[in-house]
Amino acid sequence: MPVLEDGGLGKRIAALRKARRMYQSHLARESYLSLPTIKAIEQGKRQPSDSALESIATALGVDPTRLLSTFTGTETRVHAALPAISTSLAAYDVPISPASRNTAELHAAVSDAVNWRLAAQYGRIAHHAADLLDDALAHFHATTDKREAARLLVATARSVDAVAYKYGARDLSARLIELMRWAAPHTEDLLVSASVAYVRTEVFFTARAHTAGTHALEAAVDAAPAATDANTAAARGALHMRAAVIAGRAGDPDTAETHLAEARRLSDGTRETTYLGTAFGPESVRIHELSVAVSLGQEHIDRAFTVAREWAPSTDLPAERRSGFWIELARAQVWGGRFDDAFESLKVARSIAPQHTREHPWARDTTATLERVKRTDEESLHHFAVWVGAV
Repeated sequence: MPVLEDGGLGKRIAALRKARRMYQSHLARESYLSLPTIKAIEQGKRQPSDSALESIATALGVDPTRLLSTFTGTETRVHAALPAISTSLAAYDVPISPASRNTAELHAAVSDAVNWRLAAQYGRIAHHAADLLDDALAHFHATTDKREAARLLVATARSVDAVAYKYGARDLSARLIELMRWAAPHTEDLLVSASVAYVRTEVFFTARAHTAGTHALEAAVDAAPAATDANTAAARGALHMRAAVIAGRAGDPDTAETHLAEARRLSDGTRETTYLGTAFGPESVRIHELSVAVSLGQEHIDRAFTVAREWAPSTDLPAERRSGFWIELARAQVWGGRFDDAFESLKVARSIAPQHTREHPWARDTTATLERVKRTDEESLHHFAVWVGAV
C-alpha cells in the first residue's frame, strides 16, 4: 500500500477532480469506489491501495505517479502485461481475428499511446498494449490501405517497445523492433524507415555493440531523404543525434562530434517539436551534447557541466527526454564529486517523469553511489534509494 507524502495525496486528488469539474460522486462512480472511500481519501483519513490509486488515476485521466510520485505499483502492472504482449506479437504475420476498433478509433488509440510514451506513462501503455497491438495487426492484414495501416502498426509497436525496453524485457523489445522493421517498408515512406532505424539503436545499446550501431545509423543517414524541409531535417538530425551518443559510448569522440555538429546544423532552422514520434530541435541537440559528454566518460564531464550551467530543458520537451537530461547530469555530477547537486538532479528527474526515472539504470546506479558516499540528508536519500530500487 502506498505511503502518503505529507498528507498531500488527498489534496492532489481533490484538486485534479475539481479541475475536471467532477463531483466526488462522479469520481467514485468512474473509479468503482464508494463515495465514503473517495471522501476519506481526499480528506487524508484513508490510504488508498495500489489498485484504488490506479483506479482513481484512470478516472482522472492521469498516471498514478502524477498523484503520488513514489508510487511503484506500475512496475507490477507492466510485468503482468508482458506475457500478453508477447502472445500478440507471436503471430504478427498471420491474420487471426478482426480488429475490435474501427479505423477512426484505432487512430485515436494509437495517438494516445504515442502521447503516453512521450510523457513516460508506461503503465497506461501497458494496460492497453496487447489489445492495441492485436488491433493494429488485424487492421493491417484486413485493409487495402497498407501504407497507412503500416504507419499505425509502427507507431503502436514503438509505444509498446518503450514499455518492454524500459522495464528490462530486452528480448521482447528486440522482437517489437523487428516488427517495426517488417512493417516500415509497407509505408513506402523513407522517413518512417529512418524513425525505425533510430529506435533500432536500442538493440546495439543492449548488446554494447556500439561500433556496429554507429555504422548502422550512418547507413540509415545515407538512406534518408535529403533535408529539404522540417520533417526531412528532423529525420536526419535525429539519426545524427543518436549516432553521436553511440559513438561516444564506443569511445570515439571525433565521430561523436562530427555527428553532433551535423545535428546542430540541421536543428538551426528547425522548430523544437516531435516529428514522427521523435523530438528534434535545438533543445534536443543540446541534451544530446550532454549525453555525448557523459557517454565519453569522466574526462569529459567539464563539457557536461558547461551545457548544464548555460541551459536547462524547457517544459516544451517530452517528459521522457527532460528527465533523461537530469539523470545523465546527475551521473556527471557524481563523477565530479558534486554529490548534493547529483541528488537534486535526480529529484528533478523524478518530479518530471517518475516511471522513467525509477526504471533508468543510471538513476539506480547513481543513487547507489550516493548512498555509499553521501553523509548529509541521509534519511531523504535513503527513501529515494528504496523507491528507485538502489537498495
